[in-house]
Amino acid sequence: MISTIANALIVGGGIGGMSTAISLAERGVAVDLIDLDPEWRVYGAGITITGPTLRAYKALGMVDQIATQGAITSGSRIFLFNGTHLADLDEPAIEEGLPATGGIMRPVLHHIMQDRVRALGIPVRLGLTVTSLTNRDGGVDVVFSDGSEGRYDLVVGSDSVNSAVREMAFPHMGEPERTGQGCWRISIERPPGLERGEFYLGHQYTVGITRCGEDAVYLFMLTPHESREKHFDDEELYQTLKANLAGFGGSAGWIRDNMTRDHWINYRPLAAKIQPGPWSNGRIVLVGDSVHATTPHLASGAGMAVESGIVLAEELEKGATVEEALAAYQERRFERCRDVVDSSVEVGQLQLAGGDARMISGKLSAALHRLAAPF
Repeated sequence: MISTIANALIVGGGIGGMSTAISLAERGVAVDLIDLDPEWRVYGAGITITGPTLRAYKALGMVDQIATQGAITSGSRIFLFNGTHLADLDEPAIEEGLPATGGIMRPVLHHIMQDRVRALGIPVRLGLTVTSLTNRDGGVDVVFSDGSEGRYDLVVGSDSVNSAVREMAFPHMGEPERTGQGCWRISIERPPGLERGEFYLGHQYTVGITRCGEDAVYLFMLTPHESREKHFDDEELYQTLKANLAGFGGSAGWIRDNMTRDHWINYRPLAAKIQPGPWSNGRIVLVGDSVHATTPHLASGAGMAVESGIVLAEELEKGATVEEALAAYQERRFERCRDVVDSSVEVGQLQLAGGDARMISGKLSAALHRLAAPF
C-alpha cells in the first residue's frame, strides 16, 4: 500500500491515465480522474498489442479480457508488398503462458479499462480539465475549467501529446515533432486466411495488418506526410487510401479490393518526442504520450503508457519520499521509453529513404528483443 500520498488527481482518461488511476487505487490512494471529453469516448481503429504490452496488461489483470474480446496470435509475418512471403517476425515470448502478440479494437480496450476504473469506485468527472496548478506545502492546488478547485498530494498529467499539464508546469519541454510520415488506418472485416499480424515492406509505403477479433482487423499504411490546408474529407480518405494500395498483394490487396466508403478510415501525421527531464515538478508528474509520445512502428505506445502508470505506483509504494519516488520513476522509465521513441523514428526514416526490407525487419526484431527485458 502507498503511505506517502493519500489522494491523487489524474488529468486525462486515456490508456496512460487509466492505468495510473488503477495502479494507484489498488494501492490505497483516493484517486480522482478527469477527462476533457464529456462522453469519455475514444476514436480509432485497432491496436496491436505486443508481448511486452500484454505483460503490462497482465499486471493489471486484463489479459484474459483482451484475449476474449480481441485476438491473440502467435506472431507476425513479413511480406514484400506484392504478397511474397519473406519471413516470420522474430517476436520473443516474454514469459511462459503469455502470448507473443495480439490485437484489439481500441474502443473495446478502452471499455475494458473503463469498467475496471468504475469497479474500483474511482470518481470520474467528464468535460473537464485543469486551468491552474500550483505546488504549495507538499501538495498541488488545482483550479478546474468549470471554476471549481481542489487540492491533491499528487497530480498526474496523462492528457495526450498536446498535454495542457505539460504546457502549464514544464516550460523546459516542447511539443512532439513531426517525423515526416503520416499514418492511414482502416477498420475492416478479416481477409480470408489471415490468422496472424502481417507486414508489407519493400514499397515506398509500408503496410501492416493486425487481427483485432474473430472477424475484425485494421490496416495501417505509412506514407510521406504532405502538408495540406484542410483535412481529408471522407471521399478523399477512401479514394487516396485505395489508390495508395495499388500494387499490393496478399491480404493488403484483398482489403483494397473489398474496402467501401462505409468502413472507418482515418489519416494523421506522425509526431514523436522523448521529453527531457525532469518529468516531475514538485508534486506534478507526467506519464504516457504527454512525456514519451511515439509512432506506431513498434506498436508500443500503449504498452509504454501502461508500464509508466504501473512503475509510478510501484515507486510510490516503496516508502521513500514522494520526491524520491518521482525521481526513481523517471530513472526506471527514461532510457526504455527513449529507446522506443528513437527506434521507431529511425525505422520511419529508413522507410522514407526506401531502406531494405530485411534491414528494417531486423531493426524491428532487435527493438522487440530489447523490450522483452523487465520494466
